[in-house]
Amino acid sequence: MYCLVKFAPLFLAVAVCNGWLFGDFVGKLKELDEISLWPLPQKFQSSAVAFKLSPARFQIVQAKQSSTGPSCSILENAFRRYFEYIFGDLKKPEKSRKKVYDSDLVELQVWVTSPDPECDGFPSLQTDESYELSVDEPSAVLKAANVWGALRGLETFSQLVYEDDYGVNNINKTDISDFPRFAHRGILLDSSRHFLPLKVILANLEAMAMNKFNVFHWHIVDDHSFPYMSRTFPELSQKRKGAYHPFTHVYTPSDVKMVIEFARMRGIRVIPEFDTPGHTESWGNGQLLRPCFHSTYRSCRESNPDIQKFMVQQGFGTDYSKLESFYIQRLLDIVAATKKGYMVWQEVFDNGVKLKADTQIHVWKGRPQYQDEMAQVTAAGFNALLSTPWYLNRISYGQDWVNIYKADPQNFTGTDAQKKLVIGGEACLWGEYVDATNLTPRLWPRASAVAERLWSDKSVTDVDNAYNRLVQHRCRMVKRGIPAEPLFVGHCRQEYKGL
Repeated sequence: MYCLVKFAPLFLAVAVCNGWLFGDFVGKLKELDEISLWPLPQKFQSSAVAFKLSPARFQIVQAKQSSTGPSCSILENAFRRYFEYIFGDLKKPEKSRKKVYDSDLVELQVWVTSPDPECDGFPSLQTDESYELSVDEPSAVLKAANVWGALRGLETFSQLVYEDDYGVNNINKTDISDFPRFAHRGILLDSSRHFLPLKVILANLEAMAMNKFNVFHWHIVDDHSFPYMSRTFPELSQKRKGAYHPFTHVYTPSDVKMVIEFARMRGIRVIPEFDTPGHTESWGNGQLLRPCFHSTYRSCRESNPDIQKFMVQQGFGTDYSKLESFYIQRLLDIVAATKKGYMVWQEVFDNGVKLKADTQIHVWKGRPQYQDEMAQVTAAGFNALLSTPWYLNRISYGQDWVNIYKADPQNFTGTDAQKKLVIGGEACLWGEYVDATNLTPRLWPRASAVAERLWSDKSVTDVDNAYNRLVQHRCRMVKRGIPAEPLFVGHCRQEYKGL
């Protein structure tokens, strides 16, 4: 239960629930892109007092006391990006007709407090993404420990700005204290079953930042193609069609570097996946696999005399699950020797492979009994992340975002200590029926439902309230050039203009 304090129709109402505040709308709005925050902040208070923002007089600056400076490219690039989000591209002819008006709010000061702002670093699982935002005239203040929290706060500030019926940008007097519920909030994209051009990957990284995701799980290769161009093993993508095409359908080292840097500038870390020992048929096209003596690929290992001999030597008999566990164990030992961590699919845990204590177990099977797997993984003391209810390649007619929104990674029987081992989850979009033509609208705004579940407080479960905000957030993404599909019948003030 919560109460509503009603203000003027175009302003924000404030709902008070269990000592914390969150925004809601009252009345029927004439337009769909008024104030609407997504994902909902942890603590949020806004009033009816509104300030005008003029593109000619408003600026985003680094606070004098901030530990960052002009050389902090992450912030300087973000300032330009969010200024354009708020005011549009002022270089376009249609924008030149905008009237110049006074600005009640003259600046947003970004104050990074830590002695090491991490301007040149990379986000990690331990990254502090918290921030505080105070909007009042003449200056708003965004305070964060590091650049990663500042990026999240900049997104929130941009979402607070709305355009009135006269084309004037406004923002309400607001105080926000925010942080993510889970540290790992990811999107998995599959670039093997269909090649995804670099432009599409970058556009979706942009959309991820708009939804406060912080992990890009790049399922870069699979059975169908090996589009990664390796300097060490170039034949993987070049020989016998390891990639669909050795020049046009590959990711060069410079491409990968661009993706990693583009993601870093938005507070997103990239986790590449080279799936093995399964899903490696394309590796064979590069002639790195053992010869197959059987027409069925699945039976290759059983038919190979060298592997049969190895099975006898190891005392495995004919139990090929032991061979698989042996392989995975050796592989993980190699990774551990590099002082790097690893994330594994749940089968590795299910098959009893010896794992380091900090291993992350990715749960994807068990619809709808994935709760049992989450309980078992956390009872064994491992970090767990969930994807089972968030396979967005599964589509249906209607508003399937609702079930996506209702799924919670901590919804299983276990102790508080077990629940704390849940580090988050990922929305997965596998590529059997997805390529550059339909990936983005199929992903958004359905993935936005996962974003709020992984960021906002666990008590944020009101579907009606979420629908109202998500409709407007979808329009915001459309305005920013993301072809997010509609939730239901309606319109946006600024419709998608195409590629």
